[in-house]
Amino acid sequence: MTGPRRLSDSFVHLGLGATAVPQPPFDGMEWYEAYGARHAADGREGRLVSQHTFEEDWPAWEMHPLGDELVICTEGEMLLHQVFPDGRRESVTLTAGEYAINPPGVWHIADVPSRATAIFVTAGEGTQHRPR
Repeated sequence: MTGPRRLSDSFVHLGLGATAVPQPPFDGMEWYEAYGARHAADGREGRLVSQHTFEEDWPAWEMHPLGDELVICTEGEMLLHQVFPDGRRESVTLTAGEYAINPPGVWHIADVPSRATAIFVTAGEGTQHRPR
């Protein structure tokens, strides 16, 4: 066993066979493409566990077409907006200890009034983005 790791710096891949694989340090959006290549064999069953801190609203919408995403707020407050495939819109405020689920195919974005930290468990294969 190696020493402890900080989730905000070193994400974890949950893979086939109930594996948990520490990832190289996160260094920007290009990291996600390399992650996809590293774990492509796990397909839609793989999950990325990550932690991000936000001090402003998210700059873009995202959507995960092949699985749920669990969003757990651990600090601060964030207003999560969801747009469902049928056009229905929902918004929910998350504070520390609360979570929400972004179902497959649901576009989502968050407004962050001051500062918020969240843990994400994401089925990332096929993730799409669009401008705010």
